[in-house]
Amino acid sequence: MNWTGVMPAITTCFDVNLDVDHEFIAKHCRWLLENGCTGIVPLGSLGEGATLSFDEKLQVLRTCVNAASGRAPVVASISALSTSEATTLAKAAADAGCDALMVLPPYVYQGDWREMKTHVTAVFRATPLACMLYNNPVAYGTDFLPEQIQELAAENENFESVKESSTDVRRVAAIRALVGDRLEVFVGVDDAIVEGVGVGATGWIAGLANALPRESVELFNYAIECERDKAFEIYRWFLPLLRMDTVPEFVQLIKLVQTEVGMGTPRVRPPRLQLAGEKLQQIQKTIREALRTRQQLVNGNAVPAK
Repeated sequence: MNWTGVMPAITTCFDVNLDVDHEFIAKHCRWLLENGCTGIVPLGSLGEGATLSFDEKLQVLRTCVNAASGRAPVVASISALSTSEATTLAKAAADAGCDALMVLPPYVYQGDWREMKTHVTAVFRATPLACMLYNNPVAYGTDFLPEQIQELAAENENFESVKESSTDVRRVAAIRALVGDRLEVFVGVDDAIVEGVGVGATGWIAGLANALPRESVELFNYAIECERDKAFEIYRWFLPLLRMDTVPEFVQLIKLVQTEVGMGTPRVRPPRLQLAGEKLQQIQKTIREALRTRQQLVNGNAVPAK
C-alpha cells in the first residue's frame, strides 16, 4: 500500500429520499481520481458512517471499489459500537475488494489505553490488509499518544499509517521522532496541511478535496516539494474553506461547497440537518467569494465551477 498524496474522506451522497445515491458516488470517485487524488476513503466521519447500516456500508464500499477499478486504493473506514461489529466490517471490506482499512476507536465508549489497544489491535488483525489508525481526540474523545502509536507499530506489522487529527501538528513530529519511517503520517484536519507537511507528514486525508480536488492536490504537492511561495499563495486563498473541515457542521459545510461547484447536493441524514437562514447565507457568501477567485490562484489549472 502506497500511503502518500491526497486521499479524500469522501462524503456520502443521498437522493431525495435520503437513500444512498450510488450512481453519484461512483461518478464522484472517478472525478476525484481524474483530478489527481491518490486514494478514496469512504465511510468516515465526513461520510456520515454512523448513520449508515451495515449493509449500506458494504454497498458503498463495493461502489467505490468498482469506480476506482484498480487505479487507486480504496481505504475503508472501520467504525462501530462494538469490537465484534468492527472486525466483522473489516473482514467484509476485505472481501469487497478494499485495499486498506482506516481504523477508528469505537463509537461512544471512551475507554482507557488497555481497552482501546485491544479494540484497534483486533481490527488490525482481522485481515491482512494494510491499516491506518485514525486519531481524532477532538471528535471521539480517545487520544492515541505518540508512545502508544509506537507500541502498536511494534506489535502489528500491517499497521502502516496514522491519520493525525489532534489539530496539533507537533504530534506529527513526535510520532516521526519515535518511529522514524516505520509509519506514514497523514494530516487529518484540512487547515493544518502545510504545517503538517513541514514537520514530516507524507499524506492528507482531505475534506475539501471532495469539492476542490485539483486545488487540494496542487497545495499538497507544492508543500511536499518545498515550493513555499506557491504553496502559501493557494493556502491563503483556501483557508476560509479549509477551516470548514474543523467545526461540528463540517459535513453540511463541505457538502455545500460541493453543491456550489456542481459536484453534489447539500442533503444530510438526521440528526444532521441542512443549514438554513442567515447562517446558510453567510456560508454561501464565503464559498462563492472563494470560488470567484479560484482560477487565479492555480494558474488556470483548476477545474472550473459549474
